[in-house]
Amino acid sequence: MKISLCLIVKNEEKVLARCLESATKFADEIIIVDTGSTDKTKEIAAQFTDKVFDFEWINDFSAARNFAFSKATMDYQMWLDADDVVPEKSVTEINELKKTLKDHVEMVTMKYVLSFDQNNNPTFHSTRERLFKRSKNYQWIDPVHECIPLIGNLHYTDIEIWHKKTNPEELSTRNIDIYRALEKNGEEFTARQLYYYARELKDHHETAKAITCYEKFLHLGSGWLEDIITSCHQLAIEYKKMGAKEKILPILLKSFEYDVPRPDICCELGYYYKEEHNYHLAFKWFDLATRVPESNPVGFVFSDYSGYIPNIEACVCLSFLGEYKKAHEYNEKASLCRPDCPSVRQNREYLRDLI
Repeated sequence: MKISLCLIVKNEEKVLARCLESATKFADEIIIVDTGSTDKTKEIAAQFTDKVFDFEWINDFSAARNFAFSKATMDYQMWLDADDVVPEKSVTEINELKKTLKDHVEMVTMKYVLSFDQNNNPTFHSTRERLFKRSKNYQWIDPVHECIPLIGNLHYTDIEIWHKKTNPEELSTRNIDIYRALEKNGEEFTARQLYYYARELKDHHETAKAITCYEKFLHLGSGWLEDIITSCHQLAIEYKKMGAKEKILPILLKSFEYDVPRPDICCELGYYYKEEHNYHLAFKWFDLATRVPESNPVGFVFSDYSGYIPNIEACVCLSFLGEYKKAHEYNEKASLCRPDCPSVRQNREYLRDLI
């Protein structure tokens, strides 16, 4: 099995070489589609491949990705973004996959790691469609937050692709501008588009409008299960920002209509009761978060909601309840997740004098 790696780029001179250096270790063909760079992106791309194409940007990521896919000639198409990194372990795993992948497999998923702790350990990831059998002619959909629907003979893997922005604090308006243009033109949003528009609004601190979009998304009732549950959680956070305290508990409990309790929902319930100074109930929810299964592996997974967060919060609640020995036990559990965390050290010192 051979791989055509396809990237769409614009002004990526700071990160492109880093991405392609790892890509050359597994890709049999590298295709770069430039959408209007004004820096040295194309010159850097030319150092790694002679297949560099121009594509006029039309505010549609799917159109650009489909154009890149149309240039592929190998058995499978794979996508990366310029600020992605393929760690050495993943390079080895992809090369092994090339030898062992069964011919009937039409799509391969990989973990997309989106954030890391202070020790560079992954803390937040999603599962993304990553490899596609070229003969199936898969097509990207949606102009922004584009995807290829999970249809066909799927093969799930734990191979990690790391998303490593050089300036994570910079928030681009590119995505939200596309949604605003669609909205202005009277575009009827699908459930998925509503969900991602809500996320963009939330990230840009447009709380009231984000709430409206999340509520519309839930009202449609046709969204993906994982997005529905995430929306319940995010609405609780947005309601808190707006001071709509009476709406927080109902929306969190509503998530239980769709699936068993999730760690992030349990933690949010813990926060709710902690702010009410009901430390007994808050502890129960934080404790439950440590014991319930993580969210569906094909959704967004924030591992801290199962480990560090509920254990450190359970410690705090137990301290308020005067159960110092038990609080120490939860603090030590939190230390297994983040051994160098200042909060863990401070709690340890504080509890040592009380036990």
